[in-house]
Amino acid sequence: MENVDIIQKSIDYIEENLKAELTVEELAKNSGFSLFHYYRIFQTESGMPVMQYILLRKLKNAIYEISCGKKAIDVALDYGFETYAGFFKAFKREFGTSPTQYLKKHTVNKPHKIILKQGEYIMISHKKIRKILTNWNLANVDIIDIYHEGNGFKLENVWYINGNLVLKVYKNLYRLKNDIKISKSLLKAGFESPTPMKTYDGHDYVIDDDIYFYLTNRIKGERVKSSACYKDDFEIKMQHLGAAIGKLHLALNKFDEEVLLNEPNLYETIKDWAIPEIKKYMDLPDSFYENYLKNFEGLYPDLPRHAIHRDPNPSNIIMKDGKIVGFIDFELSEKNVRIFDPCYASTAILSESFDENDFNKLQKWIAIYMDIIDGYDSICKLSHKEKQAIPFVIFAIQMICVAYFSNIEKYAKLAEVNKKFLDGYMTIKTY
Repeated sequence: MENVDIIQKSIDYIEENLKAELTVEELAKNSGFSLFHYYRIFQTESGMPVMQYILLRKLKNAIYEISCGKKAIDVALDYGFETYAGFFKAFKREFGTSPTQYLKKHTVNKPHKIILKQGEYIMISHKKIRKILTNWNLANVDIIDIYHEGNGFKLENVWYINGNLVLKVYKNLYRLKNDIKISKSLLKAGFESPTPMKTYDGHDYVIDDDIYFYLTNRIKGERVKSSACYKDDFEIKMQHLGAAIGKLHLALNKFDEEVLLNEPNLYETIKDWAIPEIKKYMDLPDSFYENYLKNFEGLYPDLPRHAIHRDPNPSNIIMKDGKIVGFIDFELSEKNVRIFDPCYASTAILSESFDENDFNKLQKWIAIYMDIIDGYDSICKLSHKEKQAIPFVIFAIQMICVAYFSNIEKYAKLAEVNKKFLDGYMTIKTY
């Protein structure tokens, strides 16, 4: 059995016994490791020391129960704190604010189950962050958790520091270097882009326990909200969004050779992985898949490819004074069909605001989708085959989302949204 599987069993046991007294000696014995070896393996696989992990899980579950209306003192005692004062001190030490203030600032979701093999989980405490920030000669900092506007989940690998800086962590050096190269390239092209803040000894990032810490400036402005995309003169706003993605692509294409990129085959990804996965969770007729693959296979070879953002959801698009000024989070960037990005932007808006009972909203979303494509086409002229392929790329994105999200507990709601999209055969007009 691999170490990751052994530690996963520990994590499952911890989760089931958070209100009991847990000791490292007990966990190490159950895992078959010596105490010293267990400490090391647990931190390697989870990203933080075992007792710190247990404390963090207790605090997160406790604040969730308090948010649901349970008495704070009762919850604190349930999770093993001798007094509420002890819980209060531990919470403030970890999150930098009192439980009451935390609940005023954030919507608290039920903590999702941690499955180590489902994504690159990086467990980092605020205490650890403060220690790491000394590499930039930063002390007594204000660490602010960031929450996804669409689903309310706390982002696990990024924080605002003092409001004007951003700290990101990576377990994959390739992704970090990719992000840095693209950010520097976009600056050359005149975009606003986060740039690395040098450490006191002149490095772009810090390595600690095989985790990479990267500090940048924060682009001034606000993340776009999906709900705002439906308001006021949304047609013009969505055309501007599409045009902004087009301008981004011109810059990415220009600096394509400077950027380290994956180059997946979207058609083969759908055929060989997404569709077999979807069949486990949905009962769509075989004719749907057969017709889809037949038509997309004929179009795919002629679709232009170059470097794309890969994740231009609204929260990764920065707006200031009513204008889009920049894009963030390029760690998933790759070489792919270029129409993926404008299609993804439109489906992300739908996914984050979907209401199957609101027909008018669905109709407005179709207009949003068309406006984004119009704006993109005004900058990056679409070929005839690209226009034909747009609905197939839309469906490709939805199928990838269903296949991926259905396997991860915390994304269950997103999986259901994308299933309803496919199951309802939403009519998307070939552009």
